[in-house]
Amino acid sequence: MISDSQSPEKLHKNESIKSASEFLRGTILEGLSDSLTGSMSADDQQLTKFHGIYQQDNRDNRAERRRKKLDKAYTFMARICLPGGICTPEQWIAVNDLANYCEFDTLKITTRQALQLHGILKSNLKNTIRTVNDALLTTLAACGDVNRNVMCNPNPPESRVFEDVQAIAEAVDSHLKPRTSAYAEIWLDGEKVVSHGDSEIEPLYGKTYLPRKFKIAFAIPPHNDVDVFAHCLGFIAIIEDNQLLGFNVTVGGGMGMTHGNEETFPRLADVIAFCKPDQVVDVSEKIVSIQRDFGDRTNRAHARFKYTVEDRGKDSILKELEKRLGYSLEAPKAYKFESNGDRYGWVQDYEGFWNVGLYIEGGRVLDNDKLKIKTGLKEIAKIHKGDFRLTANQNIIIGKIADEDKATIQALIEEYGLDGYEKFSGIRKNQIACVALPTCGLALAESERYLPTLVSDIEGLLEELGLFNEPIVIRSTGCPNGCGRPYLGEIGLVGKVPGKYNLYLGAGFDGERLNKLYKNSVTHDQIIECLKPIFIDFAKNRESNERFGDFTIRAGYVNATNDGNAFHSDLKDIQYQENA
Repeated sequence: MISDSQSPEKLHKNESIKSASEFLRGTILEGLSDSLTGSMSADDQQLTKFHGIYQQDNRDNRAERRRKKLDKAYTFMARICLPGGICTPEQWIAVNDLANYCEFDTLKITTRQALQLHGILKSNLKNTIRTVNDALLTTLAACGDVNRNVMCNPNPPESRVFEDVQAIAEAVDSHLKPRTSAYAEIWLDGEKVVSHGDSEIEPLYGKTYLPRKFKIAFAIPPHNDVDVFAHCLGFIAIIEDNQLLGFNVTVGGGMGMTHGNEETFPRLADVIAFCKPDQVVDVSEKIVSIQRDFGDRTNRAHARFKYTVEDRGKDSILKELEKRLGYSLEAPKAYKFESNGDRYGWVQDYEGFWNVGLYIEGGRVLDNDKLKIKTGLKEIAKIHKGDFRLTANQNIIIGKIADEDKATIQALIEEYGLDGYEKFSGIRKNQIACVALPTCGLALAESERYLPTLVSDIEGLLEELGLFNEPIVIRSTGCPNGCGRPYLGEIGLVGKVPGKYNLYLGAGFDGERLNKLYKNSVTHDQIIECLKPIFIDFAKNRESNERFGDFTIRAGYVNATNDGNAFHSDLKDIQYQENA
């Protein structure tokens, strides 16, 4: 809903694109039929995001193509929704096989427990989406100004409660999906339901949907593996005597910002109330409706729900929420998080099934000269009777393995080199990297292709200091938009320009504190030079069980950031000085 104070001429151009799109149709069908170009029109590129599709090109080839006076080599990325990150082995195989027809022949596990296919030709888009849907999956609402893939703790169920929470997360995801029939019309050759001028019903979103993307996550203490405070809306499970009492409700989290614009900042969500399990869907809908009605539709840099909460205040949001619900919520209940990382190796769940957590560097499922991750996971999927669970840290859990199948699965893990978690360092097993170059159009620097190199170059020092197995959370993104949640890394790297990064320190290991800028615009060698004395200091002077992020604050390297609006303030000397 657009408020009376927001006249049409003041609205961001995307609002008129959405309004005129006939509920996300635009001219996408016509664009797909145009064989003279591999691209889509600018307006349709905005609309295809709602369908889970981004237009991209291989930026490694741009300069060469420019020299040859050729257009960019356009392809598309399709993001596949997996609520809570769970899919069947059959679904995994279907998506795995689709990657064979893409430019990069890989799958990407995202930080939202989704799967991405990169390098799809426009001529193959419809077949790709149709195959995804034949596997009972969808790309609808994986991107765009709507609620996106709902996240949930994927760890092996310690009790029935875990499955109960997953079921609620799936219910929320389904309830908040757009109702437009455009998706079926365009991609699945469905019959057009409305014609121009007719009124199709979009009961929650309306014609202009949300001001920006919206993200929801469910966390089950003590595991904060989904980084629940980084999301627009979060639910923290409250469990007592193996019974799900309900959820603490969190609002106003978000990671993105813009370099040089201190009015933009990452923000951790506020805990505002407690709700019962049967209230979660209702609470989710009403919170989304608040953002629909009060979110900024004039400035997309200020359009995320975190700014709505920041500007109006959490108490105001709670008051409006209870008004729309028609009932009051209870006060938040006590909880405790211990980490935001993944568990690796074999774990038995409450039913006696085995689950094995596997490390996937950068979430990139590939085959190369050294690794056969893609082939290995497919071979496991061929015989596996349980499920596949994607984690928010870009790893995978092979879930619900019967006791009699454990040895066979383990043999395949070893055969295809999927047992790296047994020998990798603690910092490597706690790294996240966004895609960045060559496919992301927003990337200012490398991320996925860079972070493993940095980790390799500091592992030797960590081993010398007795810190090889120390779990240190390190995260990298190629730009400040925060897809890899870098502002929650004990060490965070955010791309500025090719080869240079802002270096952040001091986030909480449990995901309940942001980091702070330590050095501005540093190179690879400078990053190592900055970190080396801090690692040495940490090894010598840490307190018992003290985490690296906590130490960097206690030792005075950075000040703590407890509120997002203080992210850019209270900085120490951030300029890098040679041999300082």
